[in-house]
Amino acid sequence: MCVSPAVLIVNTHPMPKKRSFAPIVNEHTRLLVLGSLPGEKSLAQSQYYGNSQNRFWMLMSEVVKVDLVALAYPERLEALLANGVGLWDVVAEAHRDGSLDSKIRDQTNNDLRGLLSTLPQLSSIAFNGGTAARLGLKALQGQAECYRIIQLPSSSPAYTIPYVQKLDAWRCLQDCL
Repeated sequence: MCVSPAVLIVNTHPMPKKRSFAPIVNEHTRLLVLGSLPGEKSLAQSQYYGNSQNRFWMLMSEVVKVDLVALAYPERLEALLANGVGLWDVVAEAHRDGSLDSKIRDQTNNDLRGLLSTLPQLSSIAFNGGTAARLGLKALQGQAECYRIIQLPSSSPAYTIPYVQKLDAWRCLQDCL
């Protein structure tokens, strides 16, 4: 009896790529806050910063002086836009097991340059976390110097510095409004 050797095919990316959401901006956007890529809970809810342990909405409440946490998601977005704040992500799509930025693989970036060209009042870009800053600054090479660039500590629960330290850093966004 002849036995052929077993062939093991390993699919290194068994799951489809995770995709970011559409940008939340308008012609009055003065500050653009860029994350890396939505986490599992955000993707499941189809909401930016949908993980209740993520401190984004608490931090931005302090920045815009509106209790965003108490609002329904559409009203949160409306309040940000009313205060000149836009949201998007640096990564358009990527393979990632879980929600950690360190697990992002094979990413394709969003067209940040294209978006910036549509925002006539934009003066500041803030990066929510180190991965967003690293990838975003690379994507904006040669154009970043046209804006005030702010690198913020991540609002993610995975970045475990105390909330008060995050808040101290995030309060500088008030100067951009």
